[in-house]
Amino acid sequence: MNIRAAQAVIDGELVNDVLITTSAGIITSIGEQGASTHRVAGILIPGFVDMHCHGGGGYAFSDSNIDNVYQAIQTHKKHGAASLIASLVTDRLETLHQQIRRLKPLVSEGLFYGIHLEGPYLSHVRCGAHDPELLIHPNIDHVKELLEIADGAISMFTIAPELPGALAAIKYLNENQVVAALGHSQADAMTTRAAIESGATLITHYSNAMPKPAQGAGTITEEALKGSDIPLEIILDGVHVAPELMRQLWAEQKNRIALITDAMAGAGSADGDYRIGALEVEVRDQVARLKSNGALAGSTLTMDRAFTILIKDYGATVVEAVHAAAELPARVLGLSDVGAIKVGAKAHFNEICSDGSIKTIS
Repeated sequence: MNIRAAQAVIDGELVNDVLITTSAGIITSIGEQGASTHRVAGILIPGFVDMHCHGGGGYAFSDSNIDNVYQAIQTHKKHGAASLIASLVTDRLETLHQQIRRLKPLVSEGLFYGIHLEGPYLSHVRCGAHDPELLIHPNIDHVKELLEIADGAISMFTIAPELPGALAAIKYLNENQVVAALGHSQADAMTTRAAIESGATLITHYSNAMPKPAQGAGTITEEALKGSDIPLEIILDGVHVAPELMRQLWAEQKNRIALITDAMAGAGSADGDYRIGALEVEVRDQVARLKSNGALAGSTLTMDRAFTILIKDYGATVVEAVHAAAELPARVLGLSDVGAIKVGAKAHFNEICSDGSIKTIS
């Protein structure tokens, strides 16, 4: 396919009148001359990279019925997320083993770019929508077993760094090319620094499941922001991050912001009753909350909506929004063939139409 785009985001710039040639799903050349088989009147951008997503279309990625998992994947692909990481919530280790074994073939097929374990090594104080009865302390032998079962399929692991054994686990994950993310945590500044020095390279959904910035002096929230430059996941649905905080973050830290959905099964589906792990969730007005205590339980966000909100509500340029929704997440995960329009990358494209909507091109 030869795509002639009126505009495209390439190498961090918005360029005009560009021809992109693809073969067997790979971008083979980028230039100006040549015939096109497909014309894009809007702005061509890379497919989004969602590195924190639990499901959609009515189903979780942990569903035992693989057809339901396929439906969840397609829901997000229709909303521009060409590259997905399958996030799994806290559960018993034996159950996580089963879920990993089910998802491994989908990673091998390229339907997922890896698996993200969000738990079970999280703080009881900041457990959010994770079952507190299933939270445990990090154990290197257990971590090794999880990685061995996954056989390369685990890309990311969220850990509360203040837990006993957490720093050793973070170092081990880093040594084994797994992204160690810090989250669901009440850690102090010193522990946060130690975790980053041990190899942590990401903050899981910044300002959620941790002290709020206004209460964050001497905590992970403040240290992650002012004492480091590692990327910050942001759930930009208008609920998880207060607009005034987001305006501040965007003004001061825009190069560090990585958009995620943290989507649960209700994303791209109807309001109603769902589950996260064993916990009951109600989605009302597209906001997911635990039935037990009203805590936020993931989101119903899709990446196209997050991308659009960043531009419309926070003044991001298209280039900046592409960085947050595609380039930076791909870089965090060490993926060199997605997240950008460049020779050798996969031909994953979205189009920003004249009305601001996002259309997937395949």
